[in-house]
Amino acid sequence: MNSVKLQISGTDRVGIVANIATAMSDRRANILSMEVEVVGDRAIVYLEAQITPPLDIAELLAGLRTIPSLTEVSRIHTLPLEKREKRVQIVLDNISDGILAVDEAGEITMVNQVAREILGTPEKALIGLSLRELELSGSRILDCLTGPGYRQVNRDLITERGRFQFLATGKPIRDSLGQVVGAVEILKELREIKEMAHAVSQPLQVTFREIIGSSPALRDVISIAQKLARTDPVVSLRGESGTGKELFASAIHAESGRPGPFVPVNCAALPETLLESELFGYAGGAFTGARREGKPGLFEIAQDGTLFLDEIAEIPLTLQAKMLRVLQERRVRRIGGTREMPVNVRIITATNKNLERMMDQGLFREDLYYRINVFQIQIPALRERIEDIGPLAEHFLFHLNSTLGKTAQRLAPAALAKLAGHRWPGNIRELRNVIERASILCPGAVIEPEQVFFAAGASPPLAGEAPRGDADQLCDTLGQQVDQFERQIIAQRLQLSGSIREAARSLGVSHTTLLNKIKKLGLAVAR
Repeated sequence: MNSVKLQISGTDRVGIVANIATAMSDRRANILSMEVEVVGDRAIVYLEAQITPPLDIAELLAGLRTIPSLTEVSRIHTLPLEKREKRVQIVLDNISDGILAVDEAGEITMVNQVAREILGTPEKALIGLSLRELELSGSRILDCLTGPGYRQVNRDLITERGRFQFLATGKPIRDSLGQVVGAVEILKELREIKEMAHAVSQPLQVTFREIIGSSPALRDVISIAQKLARTDPVVSLRGESGTGKELFASAIHAESGRPGPFVPVNCAALPETLLESELFGYAGGAFTGARREGKPGLFEIAQDGTLFLDEIAEIPLTLQAKMLRVLQERRVRRIGGTREMPVNVRIITATNKNLERMMDQGLFREDLYYRINVFQIQIPALRERIEDIGPLAEHFLFHLNSTLGKTAQRLAPAALAKLAGHRWPGNIRELRNVIERASILCPGAVIEPEQVFFAAGASPPLAGEAPRGDADQLCDTLGQQVDQFERQIIAQRLQLSGSIREAARSLGVSHTTLLNKIKKLGLAVAR
């Protein structure tokens, strides 16, 4: 016997399927499966049949073509149902959990790749087998044929490959009438659950994509940092307090591809004696109160990863020499110990101090300065990236609304202009505090200027601006504040762009609109 798969197309009419079935029967061709699809006024019949000699395929096709209203009779390799089943199987095989399904008789109808690997049996050897014959220890899937199912039940499965522990969830499969026609069981390995729990408990790794802002000043710094990320030299991050130096350090580590952890330490937060033991660790019995087994230092903990030394200017001179030795020799010796251990650690330092001046004053070792200052990155202050204030404020506002359980809020244009006019001595950290205060004080969905206020002792306004009080005294109208904000943004974009047309394109406005705004705001344009 030969098997053949056909696609038969024609005008949709009453009796077309019966005519095809009769033609097949008259020629002693046995139909194994049939599927009918109606598209507009056309009927498409897909079928698989067995033909018995002396009938051959050419004779069968010729006979079918004599049926009235048929327009095409051709052989195909795969039936639509087979394609759908294959797509479903591909999806199931790419799921990380084991999936096993049975029909109402308890025979296996579907098993995905993970479940096949667990059972150590090829798919074809499982399909059609009775689950009772397999004698799978601990399986409760057959209970779903007569019961309600179960969720996250601990299950041990013993196979030829060994013993596995799972959380099993089983559910009955019902047809459109609510009758149970089978059951499905999902197996999630406990080892995988533990790995997921460990991953969730770890701090989220920041990448350059998470750094918010599109200002040229920020983009330039990110571009440099990305180039340095996959190199090994020490990177020195400079910038005012609150500019996001630790964020950059974390992103550099994430981009570096190093398998070890990112370990940050604030050198200013620890007294000298504690800082030494934290960095270098100590041997057992090194001092009173020390652990008997000793303790690894951060250089050891950061093995194959990155050690971020924040506020490195605060390291005492007595420790700077020891730090230099570790950086040069890439070996560390614990306090009270005799054995030197090799360390493979990427070092990133950060400070908001003038190390050059400290070096001249004898407060920072010259040799350590040159050792850590191989590549220096200056993180721009917030006042140098005014166009990033809006996106940053909206980002903080979104997360604060979620945390505080408030409805979505937004900043009024005048409130945004007020933010743009501030000098931001505390940079991004200060901006977050201001937004948090405004969000709490605002009873509605729109934050107005009077709900935006800065901390006592806020710095004076930017150069060229009129003096303002803590709440800006609201001496300008809303329109004037908006104009001031637009003037700053447009002036900065004109300076960076090669032409007004290019600046208009980057701002997302028409050339005419930008020309009108330049004229209205009294901006000078270089010819």
